[in-house]
Amino acid sequence: MNHGDHHTAPETPPAYTVGSGTSRLPGLDGMHGGLHVNAGEWMVMAHGYVSAQYTDHSGPRGADKLYAPSMAMVTADRKTAFGSLQLRSMFSLDPLMSNRGYPNLFATGETAGGEPLVDRQHPHDLFMELAARVDFDIGAANAFIYGGPVGESALGPTAFMMRRSARYNPEPPISHHWFDSTHITYGVVTTGVAAAEWQLEASAFRGAEPDEQRWDIETPRFDSWSVRASWTPSPNWVFQTSYGHINEPEAIHPGQDERRFTASAHYANANGISAMAAFSSKDREPGRTLTAWLAEANWDVDAANSVFMRAESVANDELFPDHDDPRHDQPYRVSKIQAGYARRLNIEPFELALGGSISAYIKPASLDQAYGESPWGYTLFARLSL
Repeated sequence: MNHGDHHTAPETPPAYTVGSGTSRLPGLDGMHGGLHVNAGEWMVMAHGYVSAQYTDHSGPRGADKLYAPSMAMVTADRKTAFGSLQLRSMFSLDPLMSNRGYPNLFATGETAGGEPLVDRQHPHDLFMELAARVDFDIGAANAFIYGGPVGESALGPTAFMMRRSARYNPEPPISHHWFDSTHITYGVVTTGVAAAEWQLEASAFRGAEPDEQRWDIETPRFDSWSVRASWTPSPNWVFQTSYGHINEPEAIHPGQDERRFTASAHYANANGISAMAAFSSKDREPGRTLTAWLAEANWDVDAANSVFMRAESVANDELFPDHDDPRHDQPYRVSKIQAGYARRLNIEPFELALGGSISAYIKPASLDQAYGESPWGYTLFARLSL
């Protein structure tokens, strides 16, 4: 979605494509595919997936579950006399799961039944995005405004479910709440100026993470802010750095704000390789600073086979939410190494990907009692994509 001519394939790839929210991905990356329909002056695009998955993790805190994460996205855009207009929507049926979501060892963030979720991935809300973007041509660049009752702030890299480097990975990163937790915010306005090789933008948004009522739209407000700069020197690369002040993001930390810094580099080429490396630091006020590192890649080896990997390291102080536990509020550096394979079957207009991943963890010996000496896990999946 490079705001070019929708009806003529470009001779050379654009410098970038739009990822989640207003973020950028390399021009040789992005969400290729989906269903495109001309409706008068509008181009309508539909994309989505549903994945039947079984995951099992070892150790005292390990668990297994059969579940089905999903996402559907519909956008409509058109050229105007002043530039372009885009309407965006994204939905998920994850609320059909229980509020406890599904197992994801060493992941934390949000709550279920008033209790912090630990070693679990929370389900996404029904409404993941209801927003619009208007671009104004101003010569060699364009000015834009993006926003709506549900959207993504200009903070961090493209969200994991929209990154091609994570396209077939069935597990969310355990560093999700360091990099892209603000991809669903209830109330967001972003303004910016962009050219082919760069973009500068700023957002005002609601800082609180979504509550446990996954079916509704929460009251928008603007109590947090962020700024982001992106550089796209070629169709192969996107670099971004961003900073934000988030007002009371987590329900389990009332009265505690967060200053978050992120930096990332995305790479893609015409041979089916997409990769990202990223760093994040979240400084709680009051509280400590916690950092995270992430590297992931996907390689479409040929028309039918893909391999992927992810390595991440997180300093997490939410693994023991019980205030009476002597380990409560203590930070632990945990690393996860994951590798997987997907066999892709073309069933027009769908793609069926069958595969799995296996994960191993590196942690301090002081966590052996809670997690076992050498925890590991695996996930099997059958993913149907439009």
